[in-house]
Amino acid sequence: MTNRQLTLACGDYDINRALVEGRVSMRGASLTVLSMPSPERHSRMAAHREFDICELSMATYLAMVGSGDRSLVAVPAFPHRRFRHGFLFVGPRSTLREPADLNGGRIGLRTWQTTAGLWLRGILQDDHGVDLPSIEWVTQDAEDVGGAVEGYHIRRVDAGRSVVDELLAGELDALVYPEAPTASGVRRFWDDAKAEEIAYVEGTGIFPIMHAVVIRRELVDELPWLAREVLQAFRRSKDDAFAAMRDPRRVSLAWWREALSEQEAILGPDPWAYEVERSRTALETIVRYAREQGLVRGSLSVDELFVPSTLEDLPAYV
Repeated sequence: MTNRQLTLACGDYDINRALVEGRVSMRGASLTVLSMPSPERHSRMAAHREFDICELSMATYLAMVGSGDRSLVAVPAFPHRRFRHGFLFVGPRSTLREPADLNGGRIGLRTWQTTAGLWLRGILQDDHGVDLPSIEWVTQDAEDVGGAVEGYHIRRVDAGRSVVDELLAGELDALVYPEAPTASGVRRFWDDAKAEEIAYVEGTGIFPIMHAVVIRRELVDELPWLAREVLQAFRRSKDDAFAAMRDPRRVSLAWWREALSEQEAILGPDPWAYEVERSRTALETIVRYAREQGLVRGSLSVDELFVPSTLEDLPAYV
């Protein structure tokens, strides 16, 4: 097996850290790991293919595949998942009582293709009676993947201003954003977002997938073993992180073990499952949202997104 020099770009958080720090390696390859924040990493990979392997926004990946760009292919490692009810924000003078009150209004976004927005728009539509085409959507940044979205009213924020500025000025009714803005006066729409999120996962079984791991397709074609080795390395890194979490000395929070126990009771022992079958409901849902919201045209199955060999279980002795 050839020892290849490859680059990996990913987030520096607990379930990736064994890879970032080199405690988990890949057979057949030597990794140069570049850790960087999400918007930069996603944009550089989508626009310029700067890395061999990359933790990439699911929405960006779906938009690429949906536009016919198959230059990247994923393995079913999902290093970032997050519930999104807590990322619907309103301004200090908001009188909105129900999500359906947003119908016919204006909502700010980072971009239309942000995965947080893709999920939350779908949730608002499916569960809360929000008519997405009735809303004027105001975006902050340029999209990672070009192309007009039909059926929706989308415009960029005015030059020199941000979507947070417009929210505070009362020019937007709400803001859907990947992270919590720090500006004074911005507050979450749901006072108890955690309760909404628990009800959501109990009703749907979905822990929303934000990111997948992609590889440049020419490398997968050249090195058929690579996709499986990438997946196995990410699995080992995740397992390392969860083993460390069970040591109460690793995290300086008084009730850390209780928080982990609560998560396991609600989400099960492995909510970050790095396999398609155990993530299929979430994957089918995000693919449907991508189609409904104009990121994907035509039919697209979940299995088409991943290297075929990574969909199979390896044989093992019992």
